[in-house]
Amino acid sequence: MTTRDFSGQEISTRRIWKPTLKKMTKEPRDYDREHTARIDADVRQRLGYSHDKGEVTRFVVQLEYRLDKWEVVVRYDHDPESTHGHDVTEEGLHIDMYRDSEKYRTEYVAPSMPPGVALDFAEDHLSKNIQRFIKRFEQWHGIESR
Repeated sequence: MTTRDFSGQEISTRRIWKPTLKKMTKEPRDYDREHTARIDADVRQRLGYSHDKGEVTRFVVQLEYRLDKWEVVVRYDHDPESTHGHDVTEEGLHIDMYRDSEKYRTEYVAPSMPPGVALDFAEDHLSKNIQRFIKRFEQWHGIESR
């Protein structure tokens, strides 16, 4: 079967089923590499990723705000083995937005792509939108802007 993409190019819609055995997990797991960067005293950005033979296998890019404890503001992730993670190769890149310590909504950011590309895209998207995300979080939580 074929269809046409947005530019009129013919593309195949035939899917080849490949059975895979994935161990789904609910527990948080550590990443091969992790980095935290302070934006200011009460805001930080966290990055974690794991890789296999140079290829990114899973990642998280997360903005956090310290109230009584560090709270998630937004999170981009790729973790196909987690029951709560996204698979950017199937779903595209999403951003989870948090309000009152709970996931408020998930928004589509970009089409399906390889995990390494999605990691770079997530970092760029966050850097371009960080002030907007912080301001909205402060409004939602009654915090006066700095």
